[in-house]
Amino acid sequence: MEKVSINGEYIKLDSLLKLAGLVYTGGQAKMEILDGNVSVNGEVCLMRGKKIRRGDTVLFDGVEIVIE
Repeated sequence: MEKVSINGEYIKLDSLLKLAGLVYTGGQAKMEILDGNVSVNGEVCLMRGKKIRRGDTVLFDGVEIVIE
């Protein structure tokens, strides 16, 4: 499990994947999300602009990210 701290109220899902170093580009993040490879709080999420807030959990490529 990896913990990621955010400064604002939320971070968009595609930006979180880049911030966590799980993808290199926004385009790659978009494709992974649209292909159904990302889960938010246990459910597959297809919205790259989904607002991720403190306490949310994101799972991608076997890596679990907890937002704090």
